[in-house]
Amino acid sequence: METMMGLINLEHEHDFLNELTYFRCGAATPFAGRYRLIDFTLSNMTKSNISEIAIFTKNKYRSLMDHLGSGADWELNKRHGGLFILPPQWHDPSDVSKGDLRHFCNNWDYFERSKSNYVLISGSQFISNMNYQELFEAHLESEADITLLTTDYVQLPEHDTSLKVEVDENGKVKAITNDTKNPHVFSGIYVIRKSLLYALMEECIANYKNHFFLDGITSNLSRLNIHSFSYKGYSAVVNSIDSYYQQNLALLEPDNYQRLFSEGGRVYTKIGNQAPTKYNGSAEVSQSLIATGGVINGEVENSILFRGVKVGKRVKIKNSIILQHCKIEDGAHLENVILDKDVTITEDQLLKGAKEQPFIIAKNRTI
Repeated sequence: METMMGLINLEHEHDFLNELTYFRCGAATPFAGRYRLIDFTLSNMTKSNISEIAIFTKNKYRSLMDHLGSGADWELNKRHGGLFILPPQWHDPSDVSKGDLRHFCNNWDYFERSKSNYVLISGSQFISNMNYQELFEAHLESEADITLLTTDYVQLPEHDTSLKVEVDENGKVKAITNDTKNPHVFSGIYVIRKSLLYALMEECIANYKNHFFLDGITSNLSRLNIHSFSYKGYSAVVNSIDSYYQQNLALLEPDNYQRLFSEGGRVYTKIGNQAPTKYNGSAEVSQSLIATGGVINGEVENSILFRGVKVGKRVKIKNSIILQHCKIEDGAHLENVILDKDVTITEDQLLKGAKEQPFIIAKNRTI
């Protein structure tokens, strides 16, 4: 029986979330009240019986390592296989590889040790709750060299930068473009045979390339048999501060929340053992997600509050995302705001952004 190993490649995921990625990589950014972006890909892999998962990190990965730990919360603390975090620490002066090709080249022994013949490669920006076995079975059945996971969106953000896929009537990929009018979005997830991965890696390094997907796959569409597999469930692409804000608040719609968190099984994350949030007599909460460990005395509307948020009296919070352990003191008014963790908003402050451009405050600040 054929199996896959998993790879989460963060090398080319830039610091796309402004203040939220000052101190962490994008994959470690909190999302949906209690999760991190990487939780969705990790959970999907473990639910798909992928027991060997590596992560190519680039920089600012301390927060990511703290969140993942040994991988126990995803049942990846195994004697054989499990979770491997592979940071960019190399000291070979003769190495000419660049970009994520350097990760592949210097960690190839990790791939060689696996008994799996296939690799599922993903980033952290595609949010879904699915089982990748359907993708894998379609890949094996089609006898493709590579199978890309795609999804269709009726309406894309104005400045969307996702790659788009053009396919023929048989599902074979004809082109990969940046066409903003094409609704067929590439998720950043694909399946490839390990031997082909090695051959393309060697070819790219020999030609001084630095991006495995663009230089090894996109540039070789004419000679590779690449297919597309379309995912029909709920999903979101988070690759900008606008998409982060909009996709978080979209989960306040009950239908969206149910489709993401109920249809595909549990999404795993680092366990927190806080007490339930306390709602005092002056609290008014509507259309919001409130995580554990907080205290609410004021008004919260259409907002997401992460673990341990303290909201004072006469506070009004609307259309906002408040990360862990923030403190909003009495009389403050927040609208269209994103607060990173451990921010304190002092008494009677007024902070208001726009729905198209929320006001963001980096972590550990006092305003």
